Amino acid sequence: MLLVVHQLWWTNEQARAEAVRSVHALEREWDASPPAVSPSGTPGAAPSDGPAPDVTPSREAASDGSPSGGARDEEGTAPAPSSAYAVLRIPRLGLSVPVAAGVGKRDVLDRGYVGHYPGTAQPGRTGNFALAGHRNTHGEPFRYINRLQEGDRITVRTRAGTFTYRVDRVLPQTSARDTGVIEPVPRSLVHPSYGYDRPGAYLTLTTCTPEFTSRYRLVVWAELVRP
Repeated sequence: MLLVVHQLWWTNEQARAEAVRSVHALEREWDASPPAVSPSGTPGAAPSDGPAPDVTPSREAASDGSPSGGARDEEGTAPAPSSAYAVLRIPRLGLSVPVAAGVGKRDVLDRGYVGHYPGTAQPGRTGNFALAGHRNTHGEPFRYINRLQEGDRITVRTRAGTFTYRVDRVLPQTSARDTGVIEPVPRSLVHPSYGYDRPGAYLTLTTCTPEFTSRYRLVVWAELVRP
């Protein structure tokens, strides 16, 4: 009983508190030193670096998904491993959560953060900005992403500015090994009718399904809203 209480309640309390502190710290820092040049919100020409990794989050945080050092941020440098460097907001779900580099359980996901898959694109860039988050326990930031609908807005704020995405498609269930969903042009390898067939600036949210299991993955896709 104590183990159940710890997993279902206490881990959520701890992770949510840390996530809130991280969001506040990031935004205080950004507000104190705004970027010298405001971003246009238009994706850049650079595609994501290297092949997309397994969609099963690893046990440890990874900082690099390609020989060239993984995807770069807006200033051309790779975010530090496991460090929060962006804030994801989903108004429909009332969610504000930090985004950290890597998808390690202990160093990223179990802290209540959303993890950025190494080697995938950065916010606002051409390619696929692919994220993973817990659906249950440890803050469970992605518990209700199954409620997202076509047209819902999602924003990603970084030091460079805020990028807005529009929810476009949902894949209710696929294999945990379906790496196609986080490719630069995302398309399921298991369910090929789900996905895209042209380059663009995409956002992918992945989490476990059904709830309280890790057997399959639920995927939500969104496209960058161009100014």
